[in-house]
Amino acid sequence: MTDHDLAHEHEHDAHRHELVADCRLRAATDLFTHTWDPVVLAALRRGPRRRRDLRTAIGGDGGGGGGGGMSDKVLTDSLRRLLAAGLVDRRAHAEAPPRVEYGLTGLGRSLVEGPMAELGRWAVAHGDELLEAQDRTDRTTERTTERTTDRTA
Repeated sequence: MTDHDLAHEHEHDAHRHELVADCRLRAATDLFTHTWDPVVLAALRRGPRRRRDLRTAIGGDGGGGGGGGMSDKVLTDSLRRLLAAGLVDRRAHAEAPPRVEYGLTGLGRSLVEGPMAELGRWAVAHGDELLEAQDRTDRTTERTTERTTDRTA
């Protein structure tokens, strides 16, 4: 390895260590901590939508629960977080009846078309492996729990 390669490697390592403590990295990864936020962003990928249309596109459960979809309260919370993060904007149109649409900002579009798209490609390529590993872990945990329960009973 040449001196130039070593210097480049050292610079790369220093940058990697900066990212570990970087609040910007934590702020970016926090965008994925709420299950529905990436789903809302993806639903807005094709353009602005009214709230009702957005909920339909996502698969809202009609507020009754049990449908596996997104409740109105969860959509409200998600939109508030995404608005506060500058990823989504709210446009109120001056017409009767009032019409409000939600759409991606430039920042939101850059997230959806960049890292989220790449994560989606990774999930398609490796999703089965990931789910299999999780299933193995779940089965191992269940067996361990059963043995522990049997011993204490």
